[in-house]
Amino acid sequence: MSHTSEAPLNRITIPMLQQWKQEGRRMAMTTAYDAVTARIADSVVDILLVGDSVGNVCLGFDNTLPVSMAMMNHHVDAVARTKPRALLVADMPFLSFHLSPEDTIRNAGGFLQRGADAVKLEGGAKRIEMVRALVHCEIPVMGHLGLTPQSVNVMGGFKVQGRKADDALRLLDDAYRLQEAGCFALVLEGIPAELAARATEVLTIPTIGIGAGPACSGQVLVFHDVLGLTKGHRPKFVRAYADGFHVLHEALSRWAADVRNSVFPTAQESYQLPEGLSDAIASWTPATPT
Repeated sequence: MSHTSEAPLNRITIPMLQQWKQEGRRMAMTTAYDAVTARIADSVVDILLVGDSVGNVCLGFDNTLPVSMAMMNHHVDAVARTKPRALLVADMPFLSFHLSPEDTIRNAGGFLQRGADAVKLEGGAKRIEMVRALVHCEIPVMGHLGLTPQSVNVMGGFKVQGRKADDALRLLDDAYRLQEAGCFALVLEGIPAELAARATEVLTIPTIGIGAGPACSGQVLVFHDVLGLTKGHRPKFVRAYADGFHVLHEALSRWAADVRNSVFPTAQESYQLPEGLSDAIASWTPATPT
């Protein structure tokens, strides 16, 4: 069988990430919700996540629960059109992988048909059946344990998980079971650093931490958090590397002031009529109605 197209040689692949785990090479992952953010991040990070966090970051929701498959498909399409070199992972939103294996496969398969390389889903032992169904259909799965935002109501808010002995041991057991079910990597969110370090030590697959300490195989932060584009409270685990909100607000304010003071646009930003057409424009008058 001939293959008419092949991925570029510099594309990040799942086997590469797993090899990096064995070599101790750290990997970086951030979110992308549209073509602009994807193009900015793609040459920098190893994994792009079209996260259901688009709900609270971009769409104005309080949490990720209202995000639908239709919304996610829209954003996956936008990012996939940029043909990123980074591994492109799409989040399975709430209720897209909870009802039946058939629904789960259909929804996840749709992401791959749109250009995603893999999907991510939240939860431990309860989701093993769905993970196995996806892996059986050659759909790569990234797991997600700890503070799982789709469980915000059960958890009573966005709270650090795994601080009790039973919870910590259950997380380690879930992590191992997800690996055995076929997950190629695992996001660990909002758990004590020591617990994440132990999970990273015992698993052969990469762990991607967010609020899980420095020992994970890699780290993920929301694009808008890294660039300081969000206002208000920032979680403890966020480090902003720019004051993006202020920078962009200041630039937009300067532009608006130039508009109001009639100094934008100038001739430099304007188009001119061809030679000789000015007189014709100047002598034009409306036609008399008949």
